Amino acid sequence: MLRRKDDFTVRYQRFKDDLRGEILSGTIKPDEFILPENTLSEKYELSRVSVRKVLAELVEEGLIEKISGKGNRVIAPQNGLAVKETIKLAWFSSSYEIDIVREIIKKYEASQPFANVELTIISEAGYIDTLVHMIESGEGPDVFMVSDSQYRQLLDINKTELLHPYLSDHLNPETDSYPQIFDLFKYDGQTIMTPFLFSPVVICYNEALFEKAGIKEPFSIANWQELLETAKQCTMDQDGDNRIDHFGFCFSSSQHRWPVFMLQNEGSMAAEDGSCTINNPGTIEALQFCLDLMYKDQVSPIYSHGSEFLAETIFVKERVAMILTTYYFMNEFRGSSIRWNVSAVPKQRTEGTLLLGGGLGINKHSNRIKLVQSFVDYMVNEEAQTLIKQMGCTIPARKQVAENDNLLNPQIHPKDYNIFKEILPYAKPLVDLHLSISQMERIRDEMQLMWMNIESPEDACERIAELINEKPAIHS
Repeated sequence: MLRRKDDFTVRYQRFKDDLRGEILSGTIKPDEFILPENTLSEKYELSRVSVRKVLAELVEEGLIEKISGKGNRVIAPQNGLAVKETIKLAWFSSSYEIDIVREIIKKYEASQPFANVELTIISEAGYIDTLVHMIESGEGPDVFMVSDSQYRQLLDINKTELLHPYLSDHLNPETDSYPQIFDLFKYDGQTIMTPFLFSPVVICYNEALFEKAGIKEPFSIANWQELLETAKQCTMDQDGDNRIDHFGFCFSSSQHRWPVFMLQNEGSMAAEDGSCTINNPGTIEALQFCLDLMYKDQVSPIYSHGSEFLAETIFVKERVAMILTTYYFMNEFRGSSIRWNVSAVPKQRTEGTLLLGGGLGINKHSNRIKLVQSFVDYMVNEEAQTLIKQMGCTIPARKQVAENDNLLNPQIHPKDYNIFKEILPYAKPLVDLHLSISQMERIRDEMQLMWMNIESPEDACERIAELINEKPAIHS
């Protein structure tokens, strides 16, 4: 008898949640009739009495009305009597898309009579730890934005069980989007989060500084040697005080930047089994090239900080002609007076760059899953994705929008914005480096002496490989 009672409770609650969710999410719209009582009874294996009880509860909530002789019809909210569900959405504080998301929320709420969205901004420092604490303590949020690196943090701390796997069927990888960006949010071979936006690592260059150096359009860099030659042309001491006023290139030691050179040189950081292989010729040669840009050829300012923001800041101040950056960080240039454009990164032994992105995760413990799923569907539909393209540089996940040239604005987008289509086939996500976030962070910390030119790439890579691969001692 206990089992029968438990089964009934599960079926009853599922029916109530499904029907309520379909109404709140707009799957069944105002003025539309829900399925007949006998159909619902058969579908959920419930008695007509139980079905009518749920329907009566929805009538009390102001979601449906009973029409004699016709059935039960969904009604629109009137005079504040009907329920409005609140979706709790979390976003990290440093995101360039926050203002865009606020506009998306306004349009969503205008189109969805039964839902509000409450946006919470959380500091990027400790973002994942904060999210995990909020979810585990029952404080939400229902849905949240994460970068691919933040998603990998969830994997590292074994907290993927907090996610309700959901890939919007409004965004097919093959027809509506790009298959590569779905790999950013995979777990056990399945994409468990819906991609929202993405960006490969590219080169941005200052057109005015190029013209000053005698470099003409169309501009492209075929290999490392051409990158170096171009950087030398743009590196200048204008006032003769033996101090460089304009550098040709700005290098960043960020883990989202320097591995680009490693990929182009067929280097590696780890094998598929997780063993560190950073001490290989391809990686060592790539690191030496990066160091030479700063110390030998002196075409890049010397600093060992891993922040991407410094490169963008120097670029906006027109103190450097080229930087490695992403479409995401191009948002730094909105509203500036500089003339700039974008180009693919150079090729060495092979073509290679990094692919970064952001996705939408759903809290497994949310009590409004269907409504939240409909919100995620809206976030990747044409209207919301168009706002991303119109208001910023980051590439929206929806292909039709990403490639719509009518949405390009010369005040926001570079004229070669579409170069990303040529780059995507060889762009690699960080997960393809076969290292956990904690291992990447340890390698970053251990490389500091090398970036200061105190330690050679050979010595640094050999030492780091030994540190990462050493097995913990077994105490008897």
